[in-house]
Amino acid sequence: MKVEKNKMVSVDYKLTVDGAIADQSQPGQPLQFISGMGMLLPKFEEAIMGKEPGESVAFTLEAKDGYGEVIAEAIVELPKTVFMMDGKVADEILFVGSQIPMSTADGQHMMGLVKEVKEESVVMDFNHPMAGKTLNFEVTVVEVRDVTPEDLQSQGGCGCGDCGGGCGEHECGDGCDCGGCH
Repeated sequence: MKVEKNKMVSVDYKLTVDGAIADQSQPGQPLQFISGMGMLLPKFEEAIMGKEPGESVAFTLEAKDGYGEVIAEAIVELPKTVFMMDGKVADEILFVGSQIPMSTADGQHMMGLVKEVKEESVVMDFNHPMAGKTLNFEVTVVEVRDVTPEDLQSQGGCGCGDCGGGCGEHECGDGCDCGGCH
């Protein structure tokens, strides 16, 4: 069976960035995803479409096809008072390289990386850690199979809006385009 939209795909991969391994699957623990559901970078999925188990491919994604370019406006200087907990500044988390989960005024969650700690402020970078980077992948397809309702539940539902996060409550002809509800 070939990799195509709405199939459960398992791959072994190695991601190299700036000449160093940035991420890789562990032996016997391939990355699993449902193709075509937007779980991975579109160009990553495009590069493995049509491949069969055992086939390998190496490809490079420029920043625009990966996590985007670095956005200067996503690097901001915040007053230290933003980092107050129980009435005092949480200095133990304010060091260069620290990743801090934060929320916007409207409740959106994001991770920020401490770039610099100043006397009264902290410079935070809210870009994706791989923004601006060229991504070099080596990927081997391990398995391709049909999607099951259990797969859909483990991946967060089919996304069709009709099944409440899982399938089995309707047939695919009822508006679910996930390819796996029966």
